[in-house]
Amino acid sequence: MKVMLQYTIAGEDARSIAESIESEIREGRIPQGASLPTVRALAATLKVSPTTVAAAYRMLRTRGVLSAQGRRGTKVSARPPVVARPAIVVRRGLRNLIQGSPDPLLLPDLRALASKLTLRPRLYGEATNRPQLLALAREQFVADHIPAASLAIMGGALDAVERVLQAHVRPGDRVAVEDPGYSEIFDLLGALGLIVEPVPIDDHGLRPDHLEQVLKSGAVACILTPRAQNPTGAALDGQRARELRKVFDEHGDVLVIEDDHAGPVAGVSALTVCHPKKERWAVVRSVSKSLGPDLRLAVVAGDATTIARVEGRQSLGAGWVSHVLQEIVEVLWSDAAVTKKLQAAAEIYSARRSTLINAIKEHGIVAYGYSGLNVWIPVREEGSVITSLSATGWAVRGGERYRIKSAPAIRVTIATLQPSEAVQLAEDIARSLQPDQRTHSV
Repeated sequence: MKVMLQYTIAGEDARSIAESIESEIREGRIPQGASLPTVRALAATLKVSPTTVAAAYRMLRTRGVLSAQGRRGTKVSARPPVVARPAIVVRRGLRNLIQGSPDPLLLPDLRALASKLTLRPRLYGEATNRPQLLALAREQFVADHIPAASLAIMGGALDAVERVLQAHVRPGDRVAVEDPGYSEIFDLLGALGLIVEPVPIDDHGLRPDHLEQVLKSGAVACILTPRAQNPTGAALDGQRARELRKVFDEHGDVLVIEDDHAGPVAGVSALTVCHPKKERWAVVRSVSKSLGPDLRLAVVAGDATTIARVEGRQSLGAGWVSHVLQEIVEVLWSDAAVTKKLQAAAEIYSARRSTLINAIKEHGIVAYGYSGLNVWIPVREEGSVITSLSATGWAVRGGERYRIKSAPAIRVTIATLQPSEAVQLAEDIARSLQPDQRTHSV
C-alpha cells in the first residue's frame, strides 16, 4: 500500500482508471519503468472489482503504456507513448553532431523543380499512386535483386513499418529488433503493445545465432536494417545475408521487415534477406536521407498479401500519399543530374565517416561505422564523455536511447563533419576517455 501513497490513481470504471494512470505518467508522477500496484491491491484501494482494474491495465498494455512482467507484476513501459518527445535543443556555440539529418548541401535543390512539376489537382476516385513513380521504384528494387511484383507508397519509413506490423501482428506479440537499434522503432513497438526482443549485432547486422534463439523463443516478426544501421552503421554483406536468409527460411511464418532508410546514400550496395518464396516480408525504402526528411515518402516492396493489407488500411485513413510529394520524388528520380548528386553524396558521407573512424583509431579507440551517417563509439560511461565533449565544443548523442542490453556508447553524426574537424574531435574524444574507460566491444 506504500506504493499507492506515491500516486493519485482514481476512477470508478476501467476507462477512467486508465485515464488517471495515463495522466499520472504524463505528468511525471509515475516514472517510466515504475511498478504499479497489483490488480487486487488497486481494486481494494479504489473499491472496484478486480475485473475493472484488470480491464484498465489491459487497455494501457494494448496502447503500449504498460507492460506485463509476469510474476514481477505490471510496469510502466520504458518509453510510454503518452506525450510527444521534445526536440533536442543544442546549446548555442556547440557543434551539433546529434541530429541524424543529412547534409543540406548534399540534397537536391527543390527550387529547381518548379518548371518540371505539373501540380495538377487530384480528386477522389483517381488512382492513389502515380504509375511512373511505381515504375521507377520497381526498376530500383529489381536492380538490387529485391522482388518488386507488389508495391505500396507510404508516408515515410515509420509509417510503412507501422502499417506492415499491423497487417500481421497483435498486441502482446514479440518482435526481434537490433540492439543497439533505432530508438523510434523501440517507441513504435511499445505504442503498438508489442514486446521488444533484442538481438545483438556486429558490423554486418544481426548475429544469426542470437536471432535463431529469439525466433525459437516465439518472436513472430523481425525488423532489421540492411545498411546504414542507426546508430552503428552496420550493413549486410553477402555472407551475412545468406546466413540470415537461412534462419528466416527455417522460421517461414516470421514476418521480416527491412528498413532501408538511407537507400542510395548509404555508401554500400543494397542486399536483402527477402525473396519471392518468403511468406511474409516487406522492404521499406525511404527518401528522407537521400532527397530530404521533409519528403515524407517511402516505397514498400513485399509479398502480395502484406501489400494488399497495407494499402487497404491506408485507404481507411490517410487514403494516399500526396501526389505533390509523389510527383516531386518522381521528377527527382528521373533526373540524371540528381542521380549523380546522390552518388557524390554517398562518396562524401563515406569519406567523412572513414576520416573520423581512422582518426579515432589512431588514439587506440574502437569506433564503428561501416555505412551510413553515424559513427558509434563504445565507452564505459556515457554521461562523463558527453559532458567532457560539451566542454570542448561538441554536442554528441548518448547511446542510452539506442540500447536495450548492449553496452554504453556515444553516437556521432558525420553528415556535415569536415576532415579538419574530425581530427580535432578524435583528439577531444581521446582526452575524454581515461584508459580504464575505453572499451573494445559493441
